[in-house]
Amino acid sequence: MGAARFKLLDHGVHRATICFEERSYDPNDEAMPYDFPANDIARMIELFGKCPPGDADMVALPDGRVYRRMRDVTNGDESAVIWALMTNAPALDVITGPGEERTVRGVIWTTRQGSVSLAEEGWEWATPHSLWGEADIPPAGKVRRGYTELVPMRDGTRLATEIWLPDDGGEKYPAVLIRTPYGRHIYGRVMMFLAERGYALVSQDVRGRDDSEGDFIPGAYEIGDGGDTLEWLASRDWCDGRVGMIGPSYLGKTQWMAAASGHPALKALVSQVCAGGPFVDAPRPGGAFLSGYFAWIFMMSGKIADHEKMKRDDWDELLRRRPLRDIPELALGRRPKFWDEWTSHPDYDDFWRLSDWPELGENIDVPALLISGWYDDDAMGTASAWEMNSRNGRAHQKIIYGPWQHNYNTTRQIHGVTFGPDSLRYDMDIVALRWFERFLKDARNGAEDRPTAEYYETGSNRWLASASWPPSDVRPICFYLHSLGRANGSSGDGLLSEDEPLDEPADNYVFDPDDPAPQLIDLAENEMAVPGDYRDVETREDVLVYTSLPLGEAIRVAGRIEAVVWASSDAPDTDWLVRVTDVSPDGSSIRLADRLIRARYRDSFSSPRLLDPGEAARYEFRPPPVAHMFKAGHRIRVHVTSGAKNLVFPNPNTGGNIWSETESVTARQRVYHERGRASCVTLPVVG
Repeated sequence: MGAARFKLLDHGVHRATICFEERSYDPNDEAMPYDFPANDIARMIELFGKCPPGDADMVALPDGRVYRRMRDVTNGDESAVIWALMTNAPALDVITGPGEERTVRGVIWTTRQGSVSLAEEGWEWATPHSLWGEADIPPAGKVRRGYTELVPMRDGTRLATEIWLPDDGGEKYPAVLIRTPYGRHIYGRVMMFLAERGYALVSQDVRGRDDSEGDFIPGAYEIGDGGDTLEWLASRDWCDGRVGMIGPSYLGKTQWMAAASGHPALKALVSQVCAGGPFVDAPRPGGAFLSGYFAWIFMMSGKIADHEKMKRDDWDELLRRRPLRDIPELALGRRPKFWDEWTSHPDYDDFWRLSDWPELGENIDVPALLISGWYDDDAMGTASAWEMNSRNGRAHQKIIYGPWQHNYNTTRQIHGVTFGPDSLRYDMDIVALRWFERFLKDARNGAEDRPTAEYYETGSNRWLASASWPPSDVRPICFYLHSLGRANGSSGDGLLSEDEPLDEPADNYVFDPDDPAPQLIDLAENEMAVPGDYRDVETREDVLVYTSLPLGEAIRVAGRIEAVVWASSDAPDTDWLVRVTDVSPDGSSIRLADRLIRARYRDSFSSPRLLDPGEAARYEFRPPPVAHMFKAGHRIRVHVTSGAKNLVFPNPNTGGNIWSETESVTARQRVYHERGRASCVTLPVVG
């Protein structure tokens, strides 16, 4: 590897110079970006440098990492090659010299917030560091040492709030607020580049977390506490009265809930993979309860987030325990307060309404940059925000969708499904900063002129842009379910076509809550919407499978898939799930989207109504958006089933309280596709 020295370039700033031969790195070293994978980078540089010279487009390392030549870059007479890591996470891309050279001249680490680069002196131009000089943003300055205040809310509860200010001699600054349940120090460190660019950076522990007082009840206090914090911020002598917010997941949810307070100081949002309302997103999608959410519940069971509690080897056994309300106590020896609150409210009521921010869109009017992924388990949150603002005609709304999971922009391969080299973006930090520059500092930088939607189309593996989302040339096409009554499994006779059904026999299966069809996720990952190959799941008798003929030409879809299923059960309550997959000629069946509905909530989440035995009911499904190209020769496939093991707790089919029920019964299910009760899936077809 030699004794090469690399410049560490983070958010456009030279942080340190590293020689991997001379030291190992403490991830808490203040010169290092948060979670900087220094030792992994050292190993990768060593292995890549040992690869024999050659002009091949692929490089396979002995540790299983595979690199693909992504692009050649030039700087005058100089040239370099950027190699994209196609496997593994974190994404550590490589820069080498021209031609057959395999010596590593730079490394690009891609994260949620942008990219961090390492470059040998003289090779900085080949890294994303060069983008900062082209982005029309101010140079980085110094930052005053942070300090913490306990900020009182309207009820006297004090929230620990850390403030970092620019050290440039100025007196007043626009502020960027982060409200987090995961530790204000962590996110303050991640976003420090904002303070370097002339913003007051404010990172707050939400109520009941870390050093903040009160009880943590997810979402229950965020509208009031968000508004109170905005009021406090706007009155500081170092704040010019303008506030933006940024952050992913729960931090995205706190943005929209603060916006729902209607406080006029909030001028800009950068909403990243934000969590949605409680009955369309976590923890009660479709009225069921996410068993896949338990990793998060365990992590948050104490006052400080503990990621070690997510690592268990007994998930399968634990999630079989009943009643559901006792699971945390069985596993942890206690029940978090928020768990007791959740289990005291089986249906949608005023408690759940406290955190249902999409219902408060009339109060929300803030320029917003939304970022999400097709495989984000909180994708319903981003979709809800976009549709809420579209209904209300809000200006200055932009959206970016990538082929990403909840931990977005970090890997090109998810559960064996690989996307293109350019599926990750190096510029997410610059895009966010330019948004704040425009709406918090009035910079005329054209941030509002970027395309309304930038999205990655899977299947074709390319980035596209549109003046609207979904694109204006989308038209709905219904694909109807057909069979002769034997659509059980992929070997059955289920067919998907544009022809409406006439008089066809219904399909039947038995749903056993003790043996539900699985959702292909890994609970320890805390990722619940990943793609996967469902060909083995499709062999089950309790999965109805409807497949189109091979496509004569490609079909592109962009937007929300919708489905209507007519079905009945002999049980008073049950679940229904619809899933859409792309079937390749090799037989793989890759999940695109799915949605589950609990039967008792078919009309209303707040007024449940049990089924009469054999009652045929109409169920509507709206999964999160997709953008995908079904290639010529591929087939479109739809599943209808009643279980999603690992994702949601199976319905016991008894009609009882899901939290206290200890027994379950099998249910005989029937799905109709006939004249007057046509079941279909509607695809948003482009062009």
